[in-house]
Amino acid sequence: MEVRGKKFSVIGGARSGIAVALLLHEHGARVFVSDTATREQLAHAIAAFERHGIGYECGGNTERLLDADVLVLSPGVPLDLPIVRLAREKAIRVVGEIEVASWFCTGTIVAITGTNGKTTTTALTGRMFEDARRPVVVAGNIGNAFSEVVRSMTPQHTAVLEVSSFQLDTIRMFAPRVAVLLNITPDHLDRYGNSMERYTASKCRVFMNQREGDTVVYNADDPIVRTNVERLAPSGVRRFPFSLSTSLPEGAWIRNNTMVVRMDGRERTVIGVEEISIKGVHNLINAMAATLAAKALSIPTASLRATLRNFKGVEHRLEFVRELRGVTFVNDSKATNVDAVWYALQSFSQPIVLLLGGRDDKNDYSRLFPLVQKHVRAIVAIGESAGKVVATFAPLKLVAQASSMREAVQQAASLAHPGDVVLLSPACKSFDWFENFEHRGRVFKAEVMALT
Repeated sequence: MEVRGKKFSVIGGARSGIAVALLLHEHGARVFVSDTATREQLAHAIAAFERHGIGYECGGNTERLLDADVLVLSPGVPLDLPIVRLAREKAIRVVGEIEVASWFCTGTIVAITGTNGKTTTTALTGRMFEDARRPVVVAGNIGNAFSEVVRSMTPQHTAVLEVSSFQLDTIRMFAPRVAVLLNITPDHLDRYGNSMERYTASKCRVFMNQREGDTVVYNADDPIVRTNVERLAPSGVRRFPFSLSTSLPEGAWIRNNTMVVRMDGRERTVIGVEEISIKGVHNLINAMAATLAAKALSIPTASLRATLRNFKGVEHRLEFVRELRGVTFVNDSKATNVDAVWYALQSFSQPIVLLLGGRDDKNDYSRLFPLVQKHVRAIVAIGESAGKVVATFAPLKLVAQASSMREAVQQAASLAHPGDVVLLSPACKSFDWFENFEHRGRVFKAEVMALT
């Protein structure tokens, strides 16, 4: 899209807002940025805007934003914000930061989405390109904003992007060469009018603009994903499913405890499941998805095998913290919904002391009952939903309650036996006690390291 001379208003002055404002300014656009934060809170952004002559406002979103050809939303800005509704009524085009960045991308885009596993799959895919000595940037909902890294990309680069449903809501022309859809389970439904159909439609936007010869990688074991890809993927797009349980005409699956990939009629044995460094059923899914995405762009199998043997995972996702008196402490703070905990509980053969709770998103914890009965020695309920956790699992007579992370870690350590795992896998958002899930994970790790 030609932006020179056109007026762009950006809502949000944090990392993504700064990056997209500077990108548009560099390409000759007339840019104005608005944020509800105070001038003091936006000091870093304001310094950048003033240095480049970019207009801005603080402390609220005024109708000054409507003097624009295009309104750009930072990730997380809801579409039902009054100023956004006004913009649409005035026929102002509304797009997201990741959409704008894609206009300036001369390289190849791999876009990875799903309810769970996005971060690990994105990091793993990026590492596959890096290990194969292919120019790559990893961005989006992980690390840097796409608008920041796209400025350094060449036609030889691949951008591996973690893309959330919020970001997909505001794409118009964003068209990845490879789209990956990991799974779709209930999450963020408050943003979608408690409609699973609307949430699903948002996730499926990841492949809506693909063209003939592009690739969609998807989870054949997830009926929602499978049905929607088969029904909605554009004609001519190559479809590569993956499955834990079923052999496939093309795609990736597990045969005799080994990952097998078949593409364009050629079958390859990739790696034994036990050789993959990141453990757990969910990580096997992530590994198959990343392998298919990388193979679709011609990364050699031998290089992929080496990466799968050596990749250590990402912070806050089943992250080993320490072992103390025979007890292993694991940080899975990124498990912000029940489905993520469901996978985490299957990742260990040892008994688990589980830290569960936080800001509840209408969670149905009863889905965890069979796995709790099988794997969990005790539960320590934390956060705003602690009472609900206690009430749900009271029949199992294995629930304690803590009023702080320090108390929770100390209780969990006292309940654990040598050989057990103490697992923070909360199934909830973190905004009751913490700034975000990263903050929660860091506090957990600090309290674990403080144990003597």
